[in-house]
Amino acid sequence: MTLIIFCYVLFIVFLNLITLSITMNTLILGSGGREHAFGWKIKQSPHCNKLFFAPGNGGTTSCGTNISIGVNDFSAISEFIKDEKIEMLVVGPEEPLVKGVVDYLKPIKSFESLKIIGPSKSGALLEGSKDFAKQFLIKHNIPTANYKTFTPKTFKEGINFIRSNSFPLVLKADGLAAGKGVLICKNSEEAEYFLEEILLKEKFGSAGIQVVIEQYLEGIEVSVFVLTDGKTYKILPCAKDYKRIGEGDTGMNTGGMGAISPVPFVTTGLMKKIEEKIIIPSIRGLQKDAIPYTGFLFIGLMICKDEPYVLEYNVRMGDPETEAVLPRIETDLLELFHCCAEKKLNTCDLKISTNSIATVVLASGGYPGEYEKNKKISGLEEVKDTLVFHSGTRLENGNFFTNGGRVLALSSLGKTGEEALKKSFASAEKIQWEGRYYRRDIGRDVGEMGC
Repeated sequence: MTLIIFCYVLFIVFLNLITLSITMNTLILGSGGREHAFGWKIKQSPHCNKLFFAPGNGGTTSCGTNISIGVNDFSAISEFIKDEKIEMLVVGPEEPLVKGVVDYLKPIKSFESLKIIGPSKSGALLEGSKDFAKQFLIKHNIPTANYKTFTPKTFKEGINFIRSNSFPLVLKADGLAAGKGVLICKNSEEAEYFLEEILLKEKFGSAGIQVVIEQYLEGIEVSVFVLTDGKTYKILPCAKDYKRIGEGDTGMNTGGMGAISPVPFVTTGLMKKIEEKIIIPSIRGLQKDAIPYTGFLFIGLMICKDEPYVLEYNVRMGDPETEAVLPRIETDLLELFHCCAEKKLNTCDLKISTNSIATVVLASGGYPGEYEKNKKISGLEEVKDTLVFHSGTRLENGNFFTNGGRVLALSSLGKTGEEALKKSFASAEKIQWEGRYYRRDIGRDVGEMGC
């Protein structure tokens, strides 16, 4: 028995030595703060050779080279991978995954050694179709809200279903709707109106060809992130994000106005329950259904009376949660990705810092409604103890200008959550442009973040 253990240890050491001898040219698809955070972390790896972003933003030029290729231009992406001898592809946003970028690239013979972090098109359906995700959850006995799905042909049945239920109810456009396809309805009139808007008036276009209507769950939300090679997995730091534009969680939904990690109410006991009831059945479900999956599984949970329920799956990392999660990961990210793509994730150790991270998003005035671009940003050079991840920026003649709704994500590290928050808020005051806005209550609803 001792000899077997010794041989196994030698085998693991050998695998790690192989991994450590590799340097890679890496391409990151995407243009947001999430992709900047990936690049910032990957650039620290001794295994990183050349680093590219497609298309990137003003800030990603600090750690790599931007190339003018859209995330859904699979042909151009393929040519670039070939020309630059890319060995690692990290897919940031969900749209190219749902559209099948992995399935497009995998069959190409010259890409046999290309490693991709991102699931197949069949795996991406977990985010690409709310109905598919709910069927998956029910099939594999994973806790979620009760639901029914309706189409234009079953519109009247949908109306009857609404009238026979108590409120609130949640209506979800089936496909990708840029974060705007989930509506919480307080009464029948509201729900019937939105059902008609989505199904019959095509409010969300093809994303609304089906509508999931589900029970409203009362509780507190948390985002759980898993990196998986399809068989084994690593649980990354969890986070709590803040979606609404206004303080006190008021106003319109956004892509995210801030995030914190760790999350104080996610105790060791609750995390064990999440792993046993949610994570393990999810990974096993992918295996049972023969769904190829390599990459991130982002599980949006509602915690109701200390019990976890799945609100949704995403098949990539969140934004701005990535900017709060990655700075807490001490393991070499490129090495972790290599192990994942090689189906050897169990040979990699994941080390997580006990420090807290608080991320505050600076947005353009008017966001998430109409907003102006091309506002000159000042004060970036004054920020010293905060990581500044760019999202909606462009660089021109050495100056940064706004180029989107969410412009910057400021992530600060602290021994306590309060220390991290103070740093991020102080840094936010140093950065200015006309109309700049941020929420000043990020992290204030959950108390101390040091758990």
